[in-house]
Amino acid sequence: MRKIVCFGDSNTYGYITETGRRYKKKVRWPGRLEKLLGDSYQVVEEGLCGRTSAFEDKTEPGLCGLDSIERVIKEQEPLDLLIVMLGSNDCKTQFGAAAEEITEGVKKVIQKARESSSEEFDILLIAPAMMTERIADSGFGSEFDMRSVAVSRELAKNYQALTEHEKINFLDGSLVTRVGEADGLHLAEEGHQMLAEAVYQKILEIMEHE
Repeated sequence: MRKIVCFGDSNTYGYITETGRRYKKKVRWPGRLEKLLGDSYQVVEEGLCGRTSAFEDKTEPGLCGLDSIERVIKEQEPLDLLIVMLGSNDCKTQFGAAAEEITEGVKKVIQKARESSSEEFDILLIAPAMMTERIADSGFGSEFDMRSVAVSRELAKNYQALTEHEKINFLDGSLVTRVGEADGLHLAEEGHQMLAEAVYQKILEIMEHE
C-alpha cells in the first residue's frame, strides 16, 4: 500500500468558517483524495489550523511547520508522497512577510522533510488558493489585510520557481479550486471537492513518471 502524507494548515484540516468546527473526512480534500485513489493508497491528514511554514506566531506558539515536519516524517515513514500546502497563514499582518520570504520558509520545510527520512519520497507542493478581499469583513479581518491578499496572489509564481529548483512537483491551487465566500480564506465543500480531484489527477501524473 502506498502512503501519502498531507501536511498543511486549516484548509487541510478542514476548518468550517460558519461554525468553527471541522468538516467530516468524506468532505475534506484528503479524505476525498483517498476515496478517489482506492484501496491501494493510504492518505494521512496532517492539517493544523494556523500552521505557518517557518514563522512563529506571537499569539499562539507551536504552529510553525518547520518545527513539526521532522516529527511527522519520522512518525509516518516510510511514505511515498509528501504533499505540502502552506503559506496562507504566513500572509498574516504580524509577520509582514513578502512572497519571497514565505517561499524561503516553505523551502526550509521541504529540505527538512527530506533530511528527516532515510528513504526517498516524492514531494508535491501546492500553492494555496489565493485569498480574496472578503477576508476584511470576516472574523479574520484583524489578522489579515489587503496586503495579505496581494501577497497571497504572488505565492504561486514563487512556489513554481522553487519546485523547479528543488526538482519536485507543483500544483497551483488557484487554478484548480477557490476559497469560499464566507471569509475569502477557507475552502468550502465545493472547494475541497475541486482540490481533491485536481490532486488526484496530479498524483496519477507523478506515478506515471516513476
